Amino acid sequence: MKNESLLKKPLWQMTGEEFLKLTQENRKILKEEKTNNTREKKYVYGIRGIANLFNCSPATASRIKKSGVIDEAISQRNRTIIVDPELALQLLNKKENE
Repeated sequence: MKNESLLKKPLWQMTGEEFLKLTQENRKILKEEKTNNTREKKYVYGIRGIANLFNCSPATASRIKKSGVIDEAISQRNRTIIVDPELALQLLNKKENE
């Protein structure tokens, strides 16, 4: 039976097989949405965000930012600081390995 006709059918009229088919398809859709959501970029904001990312104090995070090591990962407009955490970690690891 097609999904469209199953969706229009009242729950009390469905067989167990039809109900399981709908729930399995719903699970597939939820898994696809979950994998699509994990691909979205997450950012860290401000000196406190940098401190949490590197597990250090805000003073040390400020020094790291001022050193220019992670400049490629930072976007700043006025007082708003946005950092790409993946790129920042890569840049810092690259600097430490040199």
